[in-house]
Amino acid sequence: MATMMKRARLIFKVKRFVPFLYEYFTSRHGGKKKWLSLAVIIGYFALPFDLIPDFLSIFGILDDVMILTLILQQVVKQAPQELKEKYDLDY
Repeated sequence: MATMMKRARLIFKVKRFVPFLYEYFTSRHGGKKKWLSLAVIIGYFALPFDLIPDFLSIFGILDDVMILTLILQQVVKQAPQELKEKYDLDY
């Protein structure tokens, strides 16, 4: 339950992610894990298959949001502490 609450709070901080992600992916921190995260994000939205098809209304969209927040949560965990503090993203 605590993990779900953290992911829910992550959704409300989404406007901080654009500058955070830009700075994270242009920095020298992270190595191969950083590029693997980027490949997973792009691959999930670029490939035509889905866990729950989007035509199933809210459930299809909800699974996309949940997977995106899971990936973003992992990116935040990998980020350097000073970058997390700069954008107030503690996970």
